[in-house]
Amino acid sequence: MSVNNTITYEFPLNERIRVFIRLEQLFQQFGHFSAGATVADKRAAISALLDIMSIFRRNDLKSEVLKELDRNTKVLGKMAHNEGIDADKLENILAEAAFISKNLYAVTGKIGMNVMESDLFQSITQRSSIPGGTCSFDLPEYHHWLEQDAAYCRKDLELWSNPFNDIRTAIALVLNLIRHSNSPTEEVAAAGFFQFTPDRNQTFQLLKVSLDKSLPCFAEISGGKHRCTIRFMVPPEDDKRPTQSPDDIPFQLTCCLF
Repeated sequence: MSVNNTITYEFPLNERIRVFIRLEQLFQQFGHFSAGATVADKRAAISALLDIMSIFRRNDLKSEVLKELDRNTKVLGKMAHNEGIDADKLENILAEAAFISKNLYAVTGKIGMNVMESDLFQSITQRSSIPGGTCSFDLPEYHHWLEQDAAYCRKDLELWSNPFNDIRTAIALVLNLIRHSNSPTEEVAAAGFFQFTPDRNQTFQLLKVSLDKSLPCFAEISGGKHRCTIRFMVPPEDDKRPTQSPDDIPFQLTCCLF
């Protein structure tokens, strides 16, 4: 199964990884739109940054990321002398993890909260809770900012996002290690249904389901550490609800560790 011809669905098995993946997506959106030059790009970048801020306000992410980095470092350290391990690559990963951990430990207080010191950002945050609440007549200062040169706005966006750079790098490292921690197995969902019980002796954090893009269905994953169910659903026609595929669906299943 060629990677370019597949679509992969991920299912986190704990809240920590669920939050990490949400942040990863928001960081990607912010990076994409902050590079744009239109007013719509700038608005989308600010919207992504507001969502990032909201997640950081509700979670002690510094502590969660440091725990995950520390655990991964210990696991990787035990693998150093295993046969077939690329020692140089492993050493680089461990060095990167140590560098990121050092930077995060040096941060005092909640990450990114100093962003709120900007009066403009505070105003945008307050009005964004209202649907369509950031129009020019609501926030003329924001309207003025949006109409500035792209380079000027990008400088502000970089300033506001800089506090999150280390934790963004840390989350990317953790998720990359998890996603590549195990090899996929070839499976078949009989009549679009597949159920299995993960090995209780392993600490799985994420499921990946990959299938060929040409198959006219999508994967709906549910369950937890004790039992997982995968249903392959056919997109609806008109306004009807999706239905489970009647066909046997071949797919790849990866139970990711770390």
